[in-house]
Amino acid sequence: MLNSKKEQIVKEMLLAIGEDPNRAGLKETPKRIVKMWNEIFNGYDIKTKPHITTFPNKTDGIEYDQMIIDTGYFYSHCEHHGVPFFGKYYFAYIPNKKIMGLSKVSRIIDYFSAKLQIQERLVKDIVDEIEKALKPKGIALVMKARHLCKEMRGVKKIDGEMITSDTRGAFRENLSTREEFLNVIKI
Repeated sequence: MLNSKKEQIVKEMLLAIGEDPNRAGLKETPKRIVKMWNEIFNGYDIKTKPHITTFPNKTDGIEYDQMIIDTGYFYSHCEHHGVPFFGKYYFAYIPNKKIMGLSKVSRIIDYFSAKLQIQERLVKDIVDEIEKALKPKGIALVMKARHLCKEMRGVKKIDGEMITSDTRGAFRENLSTREEFLNVIKI
């Protein structure tokens, strides 16, 4: 959809909520909102999907067989209300024949988060994508997030977070592996 069409939609939204899109403070708002949409919803553009770079697990003569953990922050938008949800992720895998470039975890999370989502699908889509590329002995992802659809509308509760997880392979089958991961991330 052309930006001018998107800008017209924003103008109509402004009118629908009782605003005047021609008011001085709002004149450039449709352009700014469309520019923001193009940035924060780039998960719909397959061309922006990151490639998962992998390396043989015997790089430099060692084979790593322990848990690799990455943490970071993410944001997405609720597909039911269009408002943000955001929080922290805790990712881990136990390599098999491949290891991956560390930045790829963040990039994959950002890509799948950059569309209207539910947190349950988000965690599954991310694990599916990384598991397909790595084929690890085990993989786990926990996402903990605040949902503005719960905080600023509806029940208006700001005292909680939603936690979703997906554990596979050694993280699902071996209780001590799962407990080690959860102990390290302190969830």
